[in-house]
Amino acid sequence: MAIKEINGKQYEVDGDGFLQNPADWNEEVAQLFAEDDGTGELTEKHWAIVNCIRNHWKETDMAPPVRKICQETNVRLREIYTLFPMGPARGACKIAGLPKPDGCV
Repeated sequence: MAIKEINGKQYEVDGDGFLQNPADWNEEVAQLFAEDDGTGELTEKHWAIVNCIRNHWKETDMAPPVRKICQETNVRLREIYTLFPMGPARGACKIAGLPKPDGCV
């Protein structure tokens, strides 16, 4: 595990930069992760997706299926890939502070 320092606070991340303790997540961490991976400034649509992912994770301890994200946020799959160039798992879930999803290579 590695340590990522954000504004003087240390966060444990895995080798791919995924936050290891989702309880450490906050909007500042999300924005800095977004800047690090090339997503840039988070917009209202980004936040809708991030919040959808976090809410599902809190209820199920799993990342939501992409179809569920699309249905709940009214954002089409193609647009999710535009908003999160790294994709919904590697990009959106990482920014949402989830551990690396199973099957994410």
